[in-house]
Amino acid sequence: MRRWNGWGEDDVDYPLDARAVGFLSDRIGAATTPGPETALDSILAQVPSSSWGDSGFDVSASARVLHARGQSYRDWLALKYGRIGPVADAVAFPESHEDVERALQSAVRRGAIVVPWGGGTSVAGHLDVPDSDRPVLNLSLARMNRLQGLDDVAQLAVFGAGTPGPQVDTQLRAKGFMLGHFPQSYEYSTVGGWVVTRSSGQQSLRYGRIENLFAGGRLVSPRGELQIRSVPASSAGPDLREFVLGSEGRLGVLSEVQVRVRRIAEREDFNAVFFPDWQHGVDAMRHLVQADLSLSMLRLSNEIETETQLTLAGHEKAILWLKRYLKLRGSGTRPVMLMLGMTGLNREVLRCRREALTVCKQSRGVHAGRMIGQGWAKNRFRGPYLRNTLWTMGYGVDTVETSINWPQSTALMRAIEQAAHDALAQENERVHAFTHLSHVYRQGCSIYSTFVFRCAGDYERDLARWQRLKARVSETIVSHGGTISHQHGVGTDHAPYLSAEKGPLGMDLLRACARELDPAGLMNPGKLFA
Repeated sequence: MRRWNGWGEDDVDYPLDARAVGFLSDRIGAATTPGPETALDSILAQVPSSSWGDSGFDVSASARVLHARGQSYRDWLALKYGRIGPVADAVAFPESHEDVERALQSAVRRGAIVVPWGGGTSVAGHLDVPDSDRPVLNLSLARMNRLQGLDDVAQLAVFGAGTPGPQVDTQLRAKGFMLGHFPQSYEYSTVGGWVVTRSSGQQSLRYGRIENLFAGGRLVSPRGELQIRSVPASSAGPDLREFVLGSEGRLGVLSEVQVRVRRIAEREDFNAVFFPDWQHGVDAMRHLVQADLSLSMLRLSNEIETETQLTLAGHEKAILWLKRYLKLRGSGTRPVMLMLGMTGLNREVLRCRREALTVCKQSRGVHAGRMIGQGWAKNRFRGPYLRNTLWTMGYGVDTVETSINWPQSTALMRAIEQAAHDALAQENERVHAFTHLSHVYRQGCSIYSTFVFRCAGDYERDLARWQRLKARVSETIVSHGGTISHQHGVGTDHAPYLSAEKGPLGMDLLRACARELDPAGLMNPGKLFA
């Protein structure tokens, strides 16, 4: 069963051995108080009864609480401390496009706010139920989880917008196809959620971001249906897909999604290469992507993340052997690790590996084989479970991500980590900050930073600690010219910083689009913009 106040299935854990615990304690101090766990029953007992009993929707306290929050750190604290906040008056579970239309029409008649809900994995505050005098309806797409059609000639597939990643692939693979979209939240996030938050998968270098995969669909708005037709390309005015991509529920509910699919690849390999320092690693990464090699993934961990990953991996003897080997090859002091992904026909993968390793060698790269890469691939969606483990030990975890052009990438990466250190230093607290570049383009890359810090053991203090860290890091990103989000979307957490990127006229344009399709302002208020 899925955890109601954490990540993933409740019978899946990410244990840490004593060596890993000691590593963390050395860097930020031993946690003094385990994170609290409020019982679900005590929260349900506080939920007021709903006046929507005649609506035909689910008005149970459990459904309303389980749809009140996502997975942002603010959400995490609310769930753990039992500070859920407002909950919806009802939850709709449509099973078809027509059901979505009926549910939204019902909400419009009642003057109700509508918060669309897919997989509940948002880490940016997309699912917050607003504290409003208006009634609120959660519209869950969980039952719209099927492949509705496949054109194997045009290689187009239509899914219900609530289809989560594993079901997308299972249903496509049965017919010999795949989508290739693998975000960290893949196990639970949905194809519709990917579109409306402009998601990026781990192998976007081969398959593209969701905007490259999104071909069309149907959006139900308070004013009616916006249908996005699928054609290979068009010069007939602005592309309406762009109004839906990243719309975060402000325009309506995306009910059906048409995506571009492809045949299943013959072979896939992941290899690890180590470099003596960050500059050699980032130079190699840039040269690889600008050489247009047929890679599916490039992921470069900085010195601290490389050390952290090797420590958390366990297998102490194997890691000691690896470190000795790297030292002999001249990469033993503070190495950085680059993960190479190669996908395609067998001969293409082998050729690509030869070419990529040649480029890496020119930057003093040391090939460490496929074992580390295979381990990464096996556990690629396991990382978020570590958040549960660390919380029970008294530690909090959060992440930020951005993207920027190559010339500014190193300076911004260092500035993000320093901003996190400075934010917590105000409380005489330390943070373990580490970073990787995980999505690369000819002109630049994404930057993904993780922060581990001690919990205060008190809701208000923990919330204030996170708010200080989040604000300092976000301000740093904006001041350096990075985007406020490369793949997590805007929600409420990033909304204060969006205007710096879009400008006043751009923000007016977004608001005008929302007013046109949602004149009463019912759709997911507070996300993207106030």
